[in-house]
Amino acid sequence: QVQLVESGGGLVQAGGSLRLSCAASGRTFTNYPMGWFRQAPGKEREFVASISWSGSSSFYTDSVKGRFTISRDNAKKTVYLQMNSLKPEDTAVYYCAARSSGSYSLDRNAYNYWGQGTQVTVSA
Repeated sequence: QVQLVESGGGLVQAGGSLRLSCAASGRTFTNYPMGWFRQAPGKEREFVASISWSGSSSFYTDSVKGRFTISRDNAKKTVYLQMNSLKPEDTAVYYCAARSSGSYSLDRNAYNYWGQGTQVTVSA
């Protein structure tokens, strides 16, 4: 069993930065690919970024490439999402997710465990 707790959200002006953290519990965290998703009001939850269990591979949705960076520290059982050059359209609740098998994925249905989410609001 894995429990995920996100933190680091908040209110920021356009062009600013935030760093989200996702702290995990459970001994097998280091074996799990991880992902970040987001959900804006009235919209479906969408993929943002994912990272392999080792951290050697990552993938991003086109809208955040060059602005967001996903990373992980397996010793600390934590995954990060560094968000730079934020835009109002990045406003959403951001969720951390883990999957217990397979490689990193863009599909939210591939993930078994989810955090409670953290709100990110970017003002114009």
